[in-house]
Order: sequence, then C-alpha cells, then structure tokens
Amino acid sequence: MIAAIDVDLQYSGRALFRHADVTFTRGNCYGLIGANGAGKSTFLKILAGELEPTGGRVSVTPGERISVLRQDHFAFDEYTVVKTVLLGNKKLCEIMDAKEELYSKEEFTEEDGMRISELEEEFAEMDGWSAESDAQILLNGLGVTNEWHERLMSELPNDLKVKVLLAQALFGSPDILLMDEPTNHLDIDAIIWLEDFLLDLESTVIVVSHDRHFLNKVCTHTVDIDFGKITVYAGNYDFWYEYTQMRQRQLREQNKKDEAKAKELKEFIARFSANASKSKQATSRKKLLESLDLSELPVSSRRFPYVGFKPDREVGNDVLTVSGISKTVGGRKVLDNVSFTVLPREKVAFVGTDAVAKTTLFKILAGETEPDEGTVKWGVTTSTSYFPSDNSAYFDGCEDSLIDWLRSYSDLVFESDVRSWLGRMMFSGDEALKKAKVLSGGERVRCMLCKMMLSGANVLIFDEPTNHLDLESIASLNDGIIKYPETVLFTSHDHQFVQTIADRVIDVTTGNHYDKKITFDEYLAELAEKREAEKAGK
Repeated sequence: MIAAIDVDLQYSGRALFRHADVTFTRGNCYGLIGANGAGKSTFLKILAGELEPTGGRVSVTPGERISVLRQDHFAFDEYTVVKTVLLGNKKLCEIMDAKEELYSKEEFTEEDGMRISELEEEFAEMDGWSAESDAQILLNGLGVTNEWHERLMSELPNDLKVKVLLAQALFGSPDILLMDEPTNHLDIDAIIWLEDFLLDLESTVIVVSHDRHFLNKVCTHTVDIDFGKITVYAGNYDFWYEYTQMRQRQLREQNKKDEAKAKELKEFIARFSANASKSKQATSRKKLLESLDLSELPVSSRRFPYVGFKPDREVGNDVLTVSGISKTVGGRKVLDNVSFTVLPREKVAFVGTDAVAKTTLFKILAGETEPDEGTVKWGVTTSTSYFPSDNSAYFDGCEDSLIDWLRSYSDLVFESDVRSWLGRMMFSGDEALKKAKVLSGGERVRCMLCKMMLSGANVLIFDEPTNHLDLESIASLNDGIIKYPETVLFTSHDHQFVQTIADRVIDVTTGNHYDKKITFDEYLAELAEKREAEKAGK
C-alpha cells in the first residue's frame, strides 16, 4: 500500500493541489488523469520519493518495493540489455555484484565464506537463480528478441530502449509500480502484451497515460487531478468521463433552479418588505434566500481546443497510386516493393511494428524524400497537408512569435485573424507572443494542427499526431478527423483513435504486407487468429 497524506504542492507560486489524501491498495490499477500542467507527473515523483511535497507526506507499507518507469534513454548505456532489466531490482543486483566480487578473490577467508553463505541465502529467497531468464521472458514479450539481450544499451535504437526500460520497471513483480506514459512509442503488439501483463499483476499500479483504450483496459480506478484537488473514482476512464459529465449536468441544472428561485424571492422581498401585512412572509423569504447555495461551478483546469479541417475543394476520382516503392534507411531496407491505391474519402491507418517504415513512407508521400525504386502519383485535384512525427525543423531556433510563425504558413494578414485561430488552439493573450522555439511538445503539436487547419487540403497525412497531447486535445483531434469529409492517411499508437477513424488498414512492414477494408479491431482479431493458428501448427 502507498498513500498520500494531506499532500500539498505549489509550483511557481501556484497551488497544483491541496490536502490530497489518497490511498492506493494492492491489486488495483489507478489511472492518473488531468490536463497538461495539472501535476500528474509531479504527483508520481512525489509518490516515488523523487520530489518533496510542499506539505504532507507519503506513507509506504514497510518492506514493499517501489519500481518506477525510467524516462532517461541514455542512463544505462554502459550496461547490457539484460543487466539493465535486472537493475529494476536494485537490491538483487547489489547481491549479485557482491557475490561476484567475493568469488573472484584469490584468497578466500572464513569471513568471506560466512558472507557468501548469507548472500546465497538471500539470493535464493529473492528467486535470483531465475532472474536472468525472467528478464529475458519480459524482453521477448515486449519484442526485444534474443539477439539484443547481450548487446550494450548504447547500441539499441530508441524504440527498443523504451521497451527495455519498461521491462526494467516490470521486473521482479514490484509491490508498487509507477509508470508515466508507458505506451509511448510502443507498437501495438507490445501494448497488447503490456495490457495482459498488468491485468495479471497483483501489485499496486499507478499509471499516467493519454491512451484512452489502455486506461479503459487496465484501470480499476481513475484518479483525477482537477479543481486543485485529487479525487478517486472506482472504474475506468469511460466510467469516470460519463459520471463526471452527468454530475456537471446535474450541478448546472441545480444552479439554474436556484437562480430562478433566488430571483423570485428577491422580487417578493422587494415588493412586500415595506408592507406590514406581508412583512413576516418577506422576512421568511429573506432567510430562505440566504440559505440558497448560489456558488458557481468550480473552474476546471481542462481545456478543449477546437480542431476542424475544411478542404477548399473536393478531391477528384484519382487520389493516390503507389507503385513498387522501395527504400533503404541506415543500411536497412525498410520499404520493399510497396504498392497500393487510395480512393476518395478513405481513411487509411498504416500499422505494423516498424515505425521507421511508416515514417519513411509518409516522408515519401509528402515529397520530403525520394524512394530508391518505384513511383508515387497524386491525382491532379489533390492538395496535401503533412504532420511529421518529428516537427523540430519547424520550431528549433525559430525566433518568431506564434503570431508571425502561423502567419508565415497561411494567407492571413491581420493580427486579429491570426490570434483568432491561435485562440482556438488555446493560445490566447500573451501566449500568442511566445517565441516558437520555446514551445513544449504539446504546444508544438497544437501549432502544427492549426497550420494544417488553415491549409484547406483535401488529403491529410498524420504521423503519430497524438504524441505529446493531453486527453482533451486527443479527443478534439479525434472528433475533428472523424468529421473531416475527405481523405486521411495516418498512423497512431492510440487504439481508440485508430479504431474510431480508420475504414482501411495497411501494413507496409517488409515481408508482412497487408491491405484490407476493415476496422482496426477487426484487423487485430484477424492477427490474433493467425498467431493462434501458427502456434497450433508448431
């Protein structure tokens, strides 16, 4: 068990939350939600003991081990992959290192023998003999195959490093598991594996995630940071959303009734307070008016941007034809003889475990790079707008204010018009004067979306648009793309995002080409059946 007791946190003179009393118990998975800047990641750091609260304390059941998903991809570069996973249980690693040091001594004293005996006993109690095989099972489950296990972390690509750090956090069944955005940069296979793993885990799990499907799948409780306080709800994200929407409606309706009643009472008091025969009634009405609770609804920290894409013209019958394209990146062939045709108003999800392949394909479609072989032919009536997974080229070192930045990507002339568009994406007042180079990841994404909305394109290309966005922004983007009447090509790790948008699924992974008019859930069901058949055939 881990509990926050009367915890306060102030940041830059602003109270993120006050008097937080939350108890997290074994066997439950808690989804920690809130707007960007509400303090989700900060609260996790307080629970992990990495940050001191302004007030209050954190209590942990004595002897329970806390494991935290690390975010620094370079912190373990000097270690092998397996050793990095084992470091998830620091005490076990210390015992292993102490044993190795003693066994390597040339002269072995009686005292050394006693110490070895103690270490071996403790090692066995911690199931140390199966530690390496357990680490390898975790790695393979997440898609980090055997050929990587003895390699140094410095030799791994970033997508595998993410998986190794996740395996490290999961290693040894910790009593308390704290994870901040564990599904970021994971492929769908790894996300499904993680969901199943957490469902079977009997630990206390606290997770921050912007993946709504993931939260619905694994969470037994939802912990909401809003209105300057932390509130626990039994149920997953969808239950929390429906309940809070219903509660807000009830409060608004009650406020309307109270306001109407107050108006009626005030009119009666004003009319009859000077009338002797009515004075007693006026006095009683005055007391009733004073008893009414006319407090305003609390102001939520949640803000929903407006996302809406409107094409300047309809797309014609010919949209896109890709014929036999191949491309080698970094000495590896990531696209091999890829061909497909996109029809008008299709919304196509590109899936698969190879993120480089999808990004490379989108760069080719957007004209940012050329294929080694094959051709890409866009219809004459098409106009495209591209959202890259890496948008740093648009912002790094840019001294322009957001007003000037957006103006340079549009036909807007008047500052009032530019500010109006920025306001839709939650950049109002002085926020519109920020320099483009200082924006956070989520702010950059919102600027890119604003740029795309102003493009008037009739084909939209999105490479992981939900990265860095909060749940509210993801929901707005999700709805905006659903309502968009023209063609969309996209890739995303957000299950609900893909399922609610795509009407066609394409996998361009080398050796695994797949193309079908199908929903994402139907595609996953086919994939599961195929794997079961392959297992049965072995």
